[in-house]
Amino acid sequence: MAGNVFGKLYRLSSFGESHGEAVGGMVDGCPAGIPLTVEMIQRELDRRRPGQSDISTSRNEADRVEIVSGVFEGMTTGMPIGFLVRNTNQNSKDYTHLKDIFRPSHADYTWYKKYGVRDYRGGGRSSAREHIARVVGGAIAKQVLSRHGISVCAYTSQIGEIVLTGAYSDYDLTRIEANAVRCPDEQVAERMIGVIREMKEAGDSVGGCVTGVIRGMMPGLGEPVFDRFQARLAQAMMSINAAKGFEYGSGFASAALRGSQHNDSFVMQEGQVHTATNRSGGVQGGVTNGEDVYFRVAFKPVATIMTEQGTVTKEGEEVRFQAHGRHDPCVVPRVVPVVEAMAAMTVLDLLLENGAGK
Repeated sequence: MAGNVFGKLYRLSSFGESHGEAVGGMVDGCPAGIPLTVEMIQRELDRRRPGQSDISTSRNEADRVEIVSGVFEGMTTGMPIGFLVRNTNQNSKDYTHLKDIFRPSHADYTWYKKYGVRDYRGGGRSSAREHIARVVGGAIAKQVLSRHGISVCAYTSQIGEIVLTGAYSDYDLTRIEANAVRCPDEQVAERMIGVIREMKEAGDSVGGCVTGVIRGMMPGLGEPVFDRFQARLAQAMMSINAAKGFEYGSGFASAALRGSQHNDSFVMQEGQVHTATNRSGGVQGGVTNGEDVYFRVAFKPVATIMTEQGTVTKEGEEVRFQAHGRHDPCVVPRVVPVVEAMAAMTVLDLLLENGAGK
C-alpha cells in the first residue's frame, strides 16, 4: 500500500508488526558512494529501543539491525538498502483478553472497520514499534546530510505541565542524552521524570512536546505551492504515532502578534543574506531561507493505561476492562529519535529534489 512508503526520491518502505517475527524496511534513492556506518544506525536504534530506563516500558528488545542489501565494503551502492530488526521479547499472551474488545483511543476499531481483520497483539502494525524502520531510514539520511553540513537534533521540551521555557539556542543540545527524558536542562529533566514516574505508579499516562532543530540549512529547499517545506515537514511529523499537533517558528504564538512585531528583517552577515530574528523558523514562502529550522510536535498521553475503562466489543456489547502488560507511561522520551529521523528524511528528500544530496 502507498501508505507504507514515505518520500519521493529518498523513499522508505517499511513492514512488520509489534508481535510479528520482525520489523524492517527498504530505503531506495540513497546516493551511491556514501560511507555508511552501521554502528551509527545502531546507536540511533538504541535511543529508541524499549527497556532503556525505569520511565519506559519493561519490554526488553535489543533491536539489533541487520543490513541485508545496498551496502558493500562500507559504502552505499545506489541500490535499495534492505534492513531487518527481529522481535525477540514479545508477550502476545498479554493481549488475548483484548481479542474482541476495542481499546479506547487506539486504532482497534478504526482499523477493524477499514480492513475487516485485526491483529490484537499490541496493535499489530498500528504499534509504535513500526518506528524502528523510520529510525533506520533517518540514521542513513543523517549520514548523507552530514556531508552537506546539515545536522538534525530534537529534545523533550514539555512533559505534562512541566515546560522547558526559552529558545533552543539557550541550551546546550549536546546534553540531550544526559538524562532519561532527553531534556537539555537537568533540573527541568528531573521534574519531568518525576511526573512520568507518578503516572506509571498511578497506572495512568501523560503527554508532552518534542522540539526539533535543523542546522546548516541552505536557502532554496521547498516546492510551491502544495509541497512547501513546512507542509512536507508537518506531514512527516503528523505521521508519527500519538502526534497531535505541529508548529514551526513562532507557531501558534504568532496569532497574537502584529506584523511589526513578527517580521524578520534582512541583514548582511559576512557577505550573505540573513535575518536579524528567526520567527519564520527558517522558512518563508514555503522555501528555506538558510536560517535554522525549528519546530515543535505535541504528543498525546499514551492510550494504554492501567485504569479500568468502559468500551464495547466487536459484537456491540458495552463492557468494562482494564489493560495489563508492558507499556510506556509517556511516549515522548523514546519518540525524540523518531522526530529526528523523520526530519532528516524530509530534508534529504527535498535536497535530492533540488538536484543536490550526493
